[in-house]
Amino acid sequence: MSRSTFLLASLLIGFTSLAFAGKYNQKLSIGDVAPAWEKLPGTDDKEHSLADLKEKEIVVVVFTCNSCPYAVDYQERINTLAKSHAGKEGKVAVVAICVNKVPEDKLPAMKVRAEAEGFVYDYLYDETQQIARDYGANWTPEFFVLNKERKVVYMGAFDDDADAGAAKVKYVEDAIAATLAGKEFEVKETPGVGCAVRYVRERKKK
Repeated sequence: MSRSTFLLASLLIGFTSLAFAGKYNQKLSIGDVAPAWEKLPGTDDKEHSLADLKEKEIVVVVFTCNSCPYAVDYQERINTLAKSHAGKEGKVAVVAICVNKVPEDKLPAMKVRAEAEGFVYDYLYDETQQIARDYGANWTPEFFVLNKERKVVYMGAFDDDADAGAAKVKYVEDAIAATLAGKEFEVKETPGVGCAVRYVRERKKK
């Protein structure tokens, strides 16, 4: 395939995705009901479902992993976010999900990382990769903010700079604050930044 033909095909795919989903997401649009996960194993040796969080006003879902440098850079920021809303009275739940199948991203390695870094949020593993596909997640890390009705109100990057000290716009935190206050906010979708999710190529059925 020539470079010009590849570019044209990419543009056509892009326009098609924009017509049926978000600006940067081929599966979901802002306002869509978020896909639910069920009985995903966590680093705490328990099974977790989205339904378990029904009392929370907001759920922040982040697709992440151990092996991506970008994801590692954001671990502390995710943990800080979770700590700021922790406790029985907290209105926000933070859930991280890994779907990569390389050894350093599987559940045993996730448990080691969670303990070493003192994660206070749920860190779940989906060996099938289906929940990431359902969300249209392509990057680690990639964030989705869900409201009380579990509709997507924000998706994309955590903030505007991988360097925590240089970040000026905190997209996820702004979305949380506005949603809790019942207010509208401007930036509802941004392009993901990080490493590509390591999807296993799906074989077409004959």
